[in-house]
Amino acid sequence: MESPSCSRLSIIIIIFTLSLLATSSWYITTKPGTLSCSESNFLCSSIPRKAKLSSLIIETPIPKPKNLAISNPLHPLDPLAVQEINRVRSILSSYGPFSSTFPSIHSLSLDEPEKSQVLRWKNGDPFPTRKALVIGMLNGEVHVVLVDLELGQVTDHEVKQPGLEGYPMITMEDVSLALQILLTSSEEFNKSISARGLDLQNVNCLTPSPGWFGSDEEGHRVIKIECFYTEGTPNFYMRPIEGLVITIDIENLKVSKFTDTGRGIPVPKAENTDYRFGSQNPPPKMQPINPISIEQPKGPSFRIEDEHFVTWANWKFHLKPDQRAGMVISQAMVQDSETGEFRSVMYKGFASELFVPYMDFSEGWYFKSYMDAGEYGLGAMALTLVPLNDCPRNSYFMDGVFVSADGKPLIRPDMICVFESYAGDVAWRHSEFPVNTFEIRESRPKINLVARMAASVGNYDYIIDWEFQMDGLIRVKVSLSGMLMVEGTQYENINQVSPDAQISHPLVSENVIGVIHDHFITFHLDMDVDGSNNSFVNVNLVKERSFPGQSPRKSILKAKRNVAKTEEDARLKLKLYDPSEFHFINPSKRSRLGNPSGYKVVPGANAASLLDLDDPPQLRAAFTNNQIWVTPYNRSEQWAGGLLVYQSNGEDTLAVWSNRNRPIENKDIVLWYTLGFHHIPCQEDFPVMPTVVSSFDLKPVNFFERNPILGFRPNLEQDLPLCWASNTN
Repeated sequence: MESPSCSRLSIIIIIFTLSLLATSSWYITTKPGTLSCSESNFLCSSIPRKAKLSSLIIETPIPKPKNLAISNPLHPLDPLAVQEINRVRSILSSYGPFSSTFPSIHSLSLDEPEKSQVLRWKNGDPFPTRKALVIGMLNGEVHVVLVDLELGQVTDHEVKQPGLEGYPMITMEDVSLALQILLTSSEEFNKSISARGLDLQNVNCLTPSPGWFGSDEEGHRVIKIECFYTEGTPNFYMRPIEGLVITIDIENLKVSKFTDTGRGIPVPKAENTDYRFGSQNPPPKMQPINPISIEQPKGPSFRIEDEHFVTWANWKFHLKPDQRAGMVISQAMVQDSETGEFRSVMYKGFASELFVPYMDFSEGWYFKSYMDAGEYGLGAMALTLVPLNDCPRNSYFMDGVFVSADGKPLIRPDMICVFESYAGDVAWRHSEFPVNTFEIRESRPKINLVARMAASVGNYDYIIDWEFQMDGLIRVKVSLSGMLMVEGTQYENINQVSPDAQISHPLVSENVIGVIHDHFITFHLDMDVDGSNNSFVNVNLVKERSFPGQSPRKSILKAKRNVAKTEEDARLKLKLYDPSEFHFINPSKRSRLGNPSGYKVVPGANAASLLDLDDPPQLRAAFTNNQIWVTPYNRSEQWAGGLLVYQSNGEDTLAVWSNRNRPIENKDIVLWYTLGFHHIPCQEDFPVMPTVVSSFDLKPVNFFERNPILGFRPNLEQDLPLCWASNTN
């Protein structure tokens, strides 16, 4: 019974890996002045509506594959190209310590040039030296290696002691090896599956990260395994084999711990777990929605220059995929509405780390406290986006070029999309009743540019949007969907629970509990507002009482500005009844009125971690202790959970760096913002969750001399064609 299961799992892993090697991309091209439609039973005309119908030009998306094999970097921040990755592999293969045994590569990325070099660089200038930062493992040790591609040699090599600082991201090869160890060496596992009356051929096992829970876990790399039953559904997450958790010592190739406490808990049924559209029988009782799309008769307004530079309206920025962060925005600049010059807003922004702790003390759940970016990689978990659903028509798709464990290039096709978004919102408006002989009705449509990626980290899907608006605002949005991580239970109905018993988590379906958990996403935001010399200002709203007889009013609010001198001054928790605005200003750049040029972070809906500070998961995720941090720029301080996160102990985090309490006034500084969700599951989250969304804004404050989109032209009826369904009867 062992051999077929091992083969089956190996085949699944091979198919999954091969699927990631596809390199084709699709682009939509639109001829100027024409309307692209995907269906022939539509009629289109220009307004006014009584005009003669214009002819309909139908264009279908055509494949436009990128030749990634010969693609060259065109900007100092462009990711490593395929040929560069191959060159790094060749250099490492002939490097002394690796010449006999090639290490397992867990991360291989561009070691970005010094910030000053990038800011000085102009098109046509020689490139700063291209370097690769490699994190690999060999003989249980972590190797951090710097490769100079110009010199063709290793220029720095640091060996980390096993487990003292943590381990790099897990690889698919690690997962495959752990599953093979389980299936070929654990008789207990086979007996447990048989005792539960399950068919091993229908068992699917996954590898949740183990976390860290004390010094006794240091010095050896482990992988946890939990299993699900796939019979009758593709949504195996809803069919957990409860209480069965196996710990694999991946370095010593053995099962180090076997826990089997849930044999009395039934595996939930497969009924009603399939979320695919074609499997809904009978169809949901709801009024169908006609297809909807935003047509762009003249094509999209944005341009992708040199493969990674995006220009749109009054914005331009560098965009690239990243194996760990998923998507990185660099050198974001907005055009001044008065002078036309492009002014710096942000040097670099990305999702630095995620923290997802589950709230259960039991043996099968206590360790579930995921750090998704540092343990798995958001880019590594990003799969091809779904056209017309993940991304609308006229989207531009970008591939990611990453690396597999053997050091060879690995392509994530179409993992980022860029598109213009219009949802009928208003950019600004004002109407005025007729005064004398005229009236005023002024309104502008709100059109945004979105850069999007989606990471499927096991059961959860994270959709991360960077949304650029014409008024200079940047909205960073995180959407959550996918599957709950559920726990099996003997209860099918809440009425079966006796008054003396307690269920600490909600029942979401028969024999299925949705375990309460949190999501925290910490963003690294290297703000360069009109340059790198910035300060952080807490503009606190304080209440002031009136003096007796001073006014009929008893109280008002006033703004009190506090410039943060050190990192401690900038560690802030959001408080509803102690509100503030949080400004990043350039004290040397002033408006005509004397106000410092600035941007402010505007929080949206948020949540804070409520775990005890000495709880091991919170020690590792101490970057969630505050919603706002500000640190001096340091190119080695980019990952809020530390460089090595897997089984890390919390000694290399944003909180540790901030405790140095360095000066931050009028310096090159970095804003860290943590966005959070508390998730108490409910029945509507079963079997797949409707998307929940939260966001924050980076908004100009005294950056422009006046409203920067006064010159934005309104839409007129003759600008857009009118399309409607034709009568085919």
